[in-house]
Amino acid sequence: WYPYDQEQVQFQMGCQCLWLKISLIVVCVDPCNYLHNADTYLLLPANYDDLYQWSVESYSDFWAEFWKYSNIVCSRLYDEVVDTSKSIADVPEWFKGSRLNYAENLLKHKDNDKVALYAAREGKEEILKVTFEELRQAVALYAAAMRKMGIKVGDRVVGYLPNGIHAVEAMLAAASIGAIWSSTSPDFGINGVLDRFSQIQPKLIFSVEAVIYNGKEHNHLEKLLRVVKGLPDLKKVVVIPYVSSREAIDISKIPNSVFLEDFLATGKGDQPPQLEFEQLPFNHPLFIMYSSGTTGAPKCMVHSAGGTLIQHLKEHILHGNMGSNDVIMYYTTIGWMMWNWLVSALATGASVVLYDGSPLVPSPNVLWDLTDRLGITILGTGAKWLAVLEEKNLKPCETHNLQTLHTILSTGSPLKSQSYEYVYKHIKSSVLLGSISGGTDIISCFMGHNVTVPVYKGEIQARNLGMAVEAWNDEGKPVWGESGELVCIKPIPCQPTHFWNDENGSKYRKAYFSKFPGVWAHGDYCKINPKTGGIVMLGRSDGTLNPNGVRFGSSEIYNIVEAFEEVSDSLCVPQYNKDGEERVILFLKMASSHAFSRSLVKRIQDAIRLALSARHVPSLILETKGIPYTVNGKKVEVAVKQIIAGKEVEQRGAFSNPEALDLYQNIPELQDY
Repeated sequence: WYPYDQEQVQFQMGCQCLWLKISLIVVCVDPCNYLHNADTYLLLPANYDDLYQWSVESYSDFWAEFWKYSNIVCSRLYDEVVDTSKSIADVPEWFKGSRLNYAENLLKHKDNDKVALYAAREGKEEILKVTFEELRQAVALYAAAMRKMGIKVGDRVVGYLPNGIHAVEAMLAAASIGAIWSSTSPDFGINGVLDRFSQIQPKLIFSVEAVIYNGKEHNHLEKLLRVVKGLPDLKKVVVIPYVSSREAIDISKIPNSVFLEDFLATGKGDQPPQLEFEQLPFNHPLFIMYSSGTTGAPKCMVHSAGGTLIQHLKEHILHGNMGSNDVIMYYTTIGWMMWNWLVSALATGASVVLYDGSPLVPSPNVLWDLTDRLGITILGTGAKWLAVLEEKNLKPCETHNLQTLHTILSTGSPLKSQSYEYVYKHIKSSVLLGSISGGTDIISCFMGHNVTVPVYKGEIQARNLGMAVEAWNDEGKPVWGESGELVCIKPIPCQPTHFWNDENGSKYRKAYFSKFPGVWAHGDYCKINPKTGGIVMLGRSDGTLNPNGVRFGSSEIYNIVEAFEEVSDSLCVPQYNKDGEERVILFLKMASSHAFSRSLVKRIQDAIRLALSARHVPSLILETKGIPYTVNGKKVEVAVKQIIAGKEVEQRGAFSNPEALDLYQNIPELQDY
């Protein structure tokens, strides 16, 4: 390892080079054999960029080689990787003819005594452990009970659950049967849950009676009752005693409800139930995920079992160099796609750490305490959490060992340059800090961490293998070193197979292919550095700012503004007048013990002018007491843009703090534009 040095951290892992791993797979010893065998070819990439170019230009060959390398368990091999005559907009079928099961691939490891899951909860000293053998037995019992009540291939099973062992067991059981799993976390409001689950008509729901968060107990039964009443197709409601004992919980008012213990008892027979894995096509539905739903009903994205599995394995094994000796934790709820991504790590034989609760209670060191206690090697979090730690002046390198930790991952929002400096100075100098980016739409990453290329502060390291990502201008031309729309120009196995209740595919086409026909437009604004290959994320393109013809992303402003110690958070949105002219409004949430002032405004204006240009300086800089976020921790700009334009935002269930939206109504300074 080479230590962090101003602009760059250089990582060299000679015996574990990612490009070498792949090139050794596909190199043909006898180049002449290429003439006789179309399945072999000569590939000797000099570096990651060479390998990347091959993986997107010959994407069918790349995915075929990775299928073999990752040892995917299947009962039937494929007849064809993919029809390369079809575009990404055609949503081509991948690995046609294959038969496999997602759950079988996660439970295939034979080291029965190895810990598969650790589960920690806020305020509890005890950490639960589940071995791979215990996990297999539990999944078999859940699945037997599901089959007993009539759950079959294609049925929807949902979780309204905290991030714990029960959620993983229920999901894997549903997957083993071929049912479709979907989930939200207890912090979702009733309307937010019903906006999602009512569209997919689940037959079975798992939930809890209460949760603990931020030192407080939150009763969940009243919310669950109202959710259940809004889901008429439910056949069974399974309640898991989570905070209280079963004897202290009254579920008599909840229709078709049963405690978990009684539900599982229906799956028991004279002999312990055996695991049965339904063998299904590669594109069989596994997960239904949802768009944020901040400005309309959430879209229901259907992700395939095979596409999810092979994409997650690629990111874990190749990009993250993950193996059975790793212990991975991602701070997430089960309502965020990072939970699905995290659980897939079981397929590598790694141990997965599940944490439920606040990352700041009982102290801001709770995740570092877990890292030392469990020997966590890969720790994932949101960019906002790292910024909070810096704001609190925490220095884990002085208070914790962190010897096992080799990777810190960050996503949810762009990782600011000063956060890179903070991590390498105050957490660990030899760690790989990987900012990763993709989304719920592909249940994975377009770009992210990479053990073979440098880390440059403020940049995501590289585009991921097999992901033909470019930045395009409005004319549909690729731009390098300039801001553009993030697009994917070739098919990928992890794109949704379809949207639920979108019979003719019109919603799907509108979501991704209306801007550039035949090309996936992701809705993000980014810039690809032609010198480093790194990527800078610039915010959602539907929130792109364009005053006076200067187009830029809100993150360009945030990177500057939030470096001021006086500023705790910020929000940058456009406002339009009746002639369609646009001006930029910047809202500042002040840090504790700091006051909003004209001198601060002047210093921020000067900093933006110096770093970007005079035309990037917002027309107005105002104070706010709150910034709206989704329950998954993403800053919401579009809803605020609607409010200051006089429109209502009805879909409030997707927000973690919907009351913050009211702060942006009828602001006097915005009325005369």
